[in-house]
Amino acid sequence: MSEPKKISDVLRIAVAQLNPTVGDVAGNLAKARAARQDAASQGADLLLLTELFISGYPPEDLVLKPAFLQACLSAVEQLAKDTADGGPGVIIGFPRLGEKGRHNSVAILDAGRILALRDKIDLPNYGEFDEKRVFVEGEMPGPVNFRGVRIGVPICEEIWNDLGVCETLAETGAEILLVPNGSPYYRGKVDVRHQVVLRQVIETGLPLIFANQLGGQDELVFDGASFAFNGDKSLAFQMSQFEETLSVTTWKRTAEGWRCDEGPMSKIPEREEADYRACVLGFRDYVNKNGFKSVVLGLSGGIDSAICAAIAVDALGEERVRTIMLPYRYTSEESFADAAACAKALGCHYDIVPIADPVEGFLSALSDMFEGTESGITEENLQSRARGTILMAVSNKFGSMVVTTGNKSEMSVGYATLYGDMNGGFNPIKDLYKMQVYALSAWRNSHVPPGALGPSGEVIPANILSKAPSAELRPNQTDQDSLPPYPVLDDILECLVEREMGVDEIVARGHEIATVHRVEHLLYLAEYKRRQSAPGVKITKKNFGRDRRYPITNRYRDRD
Repeated sequence: MSEPKKISDVLRIAVAQLNPTVGDVAGNLAKARAARQDAASQGADLLLLTELFISGYPPEDLVLKPAFLQACLSAVEQLAKDTADGGPGVIIGFPRLGEKGRHNSVAILDAGRILALRDKIDLPNYGEFDEKRVFVEGEMPGPVNFRGVRIGVPICEEIWNDLGVCETLAETGAEILLVPNGSPYYRGKVDVRHQVVLRQVIETGLPLIFANQLGGQDELVFDGASFAFNGDKSLAFQMSQFEETLSVTTWKRTAEGWRCDEGPMSKIPEREEADYRACVLGFRDYVNKNGFKSVVLGLSGGIDSAICAAIAVDALGEERVRTIMLPYRYTSEESFADAAACAKALGCHYDIVPIADPVEGFLSALSDMFEGTESGITEENLQSRARGTILMAVSNKFGSMVVTTGNKSEMSVGYATLYGDMNGGFNPIKDLYKMQVYALSAWRNSHVPPGALGPSGEVIPANILSKAPSAELRPNQTDQDSLPPYPVLDDILECLVEREMGVDEIVARGHEIATVHRVEHLLYLAEYKRRQSAPGVKITKKNFGRDRRYPITNRYRDRD
């Protein structure tokens, strides 16, 4: 056993924003070991990993299984033994069973042993978080003596609220705060995190390192973007967003305390790029972590399926993406041309499977029962359901996951067909309103995001961006026949969903009261559809599912 050297005036901390997989304890341990070897090769003294790294985050009800908790503990103990070589110590998160119950914990490992344990006190229980359901609170911590440096290790939520964890650590002698996090992405989240950390830095006067997980986990995307602030409130370093990486940062002891002397300064992407890359990362990890070799989607010639195809190719590569045009008598020549052009630009496989025979077969089978009734939405929905059945058949035959392509505007007001265009395993644009879909499509035509496997240039034909959107379920149909213009609809929906605003407040923004009432009614009415929809990447602060949980049976309407 090699005894690690005491730190004097220089502390080299490796910050790892890695992509663990929930439940893959052996794989996550292997990732931690590889990161430690990387950190050692760069001369690091300490490796900082993220919240619940060994289990993957969030593990949800997996932590109710005693065997799973034992596997996580065993992995941490194995990693602790590795530190007997005198190389970097490790800070790593894992779920553990203590005397009072299950804890969201962090282990500090060094010299071949678990040097200290920390149990999370502030358990978030809002939005996408549900930790109070499976964990119990820990006790107020003190600093840990790591090779002569007193480090404080608050865990994620403990820096977001004013429970006094950071203040207590400062008062009891902590010299630097190292925070493992599982902070999911939503638009503008990096700025929010910076403000949260600055508040704690101002309160304690201590430098703070924010290490964040990377990768997709069901609906959630963890975007990395780890960073630190010095005690004087200056940005110490900023790691990249949406990229798995390890950075070794150099800290020096000064008369005013520890200060970062060397670290990365990566640029954080602007809004459209960040949203698009979140969609790609979340989609890629959902497909790959669940073992799908390929995906299939209906390519209609419209904007939603086009951007989904682009995301799929960027995430997986053209050889893993199959697109199918499913035309009926109302499909325009324009849509044929646009779908073919999109598939060609992306380089993915493209088939045409007409749906006239199955639709006419359904209508024939139902002709006696439907005799004397007027043709309408029922017959239109048969077209969508025929398409959904064909896509599911291709999925069953070839093992490809069906990509569903409805945007948040449609999902909000029920402008989607159950067991039809809502069929699928995952929806990369589920949390993007229609106008955001247009903005991201235009951005993608001018940019290739880092790590994308798709081509450069115009991948979504200009005509798709400029033509009026239509489901093409009847002659000369457009979406605006039955919905307000999308800029109006999206603003009303954002007010109702993201901001929980009342009708009077929304009308004060310049909207007609009848339109607001109708949109609100459609929003509540479509809840039963959303409960049956595929999961999709969370982009906004309040997505359907984890963040917004309204009752299906609900007679409330905001009326005077």
